[in-house]
Amino acid sequence: MKDNSPSLDLCNLLGIQFPVIMAPMFLVSDEKMVVEALRSGITGAIPALNYKSTEDLRHAIRSIRNQVSGPFGINLIVNKSNFLYKDQLTVCCEEKVDFIITSLGSPEETIRLAHQHGVKVFCDVVDVKFALKVEALGADALIAVNKEAGGHAGSISYHDLIPALKSACTIPVISAGGVGSGQEIHEMMSLGAAGVSMGSIFIASEEAPVSTEYKEACVNYGAKDIVMTTKLSGTPCTVINTPYVQKVGTQQNWFERLLNKNKRLKKWVKALVFLRGMKRLQKAAFSSTYKTVWCAGPSIEHVNSIRKIKDIVEQLKKEFNAAS
Repeated sequence: MKDNSPSLDLCNLLGIQFPVIMAPMFLVSDEKMVVEALRSGITGAIPALNYKSTEDLRHAIRSIRNQVSGPFGINLIVNKSNFLYKDQLTVCCEEKVDFIITSLGSPEETIRLAHQHGVKVFCDVVDVKFALKVEALGADALIAVNKEAGGHAGSISYHDLIPALKSACTIPVISAGGVGSGQEIHEMMSLGAAGVSMGSIFIASEEAPVSTEYKEACVNYGAKDIVMTTKLSGTPCTVINTPYVQKVGTQQNWFERLLNKNKRLKKWVKALVFLRGMKRLQKAAFSSTYKTVWCAGPSIEHVNSIRKIKDIVEQLKKEFNAAS
């Protein structure tokens, strides 16, 4: 793959071989996965909330750097539900991670402080309106979260979102959602994306720290088995429609909805629901029973076995080159 191709902006932006970010996945992404991603010629990011303390986060960043060279990032929840946000941002700046991905809030402070330390900031966006705002704040790239994404998905298909963002904005657009093969990477870039952020396909990797049952669910279920739930964090989130999910339902009950509508309580309720959801997801990620809740996106349609990350990336590269 030629680094001087004008379409491969993500390769040029980060100095990687193949335009893929291993997406930050809550309670899935860890140092081992990012190390293997870097060794395979792509990059990766980890949610800061995967660590119980900011010192654990700092240790993880240093651990990756001690094992491998190459750019990697940290995902920050930048709204008020994340009580650790400011400390996490400080660590990312002090340790000079290569990039920060911001989610669920205004990235203004993150962009200002990160740029003072030479750290790039990529912002999750779901529409043109917010994309224009973060571009004006100085964001280095957009993570275009479409409705095909896993986890907290957007509402617009990549068919419409990527061209709209490319038309309205001048910074690189990184497509997030609906990618599980090299052909689909090529399709996103044909629409104007500078690269892609993809996560679900890597859950079923040998390096992923989650349970074998979670990985096997990604193998055995497909795109038609992905449903949206609001019960985990209060924000719509895609999960695998296991018998347990079918049993507990996917909508908040009347009391949860009532509390979320109360302006005075809303911030605290969202934080509590988020933390409760974190605990439930943590149990799901490492449990050995299907009576759990497993996050994933429709791209698990392409997952046919549990493999090493390097083998997954190698197949993506071959499929991409075949489609080019």
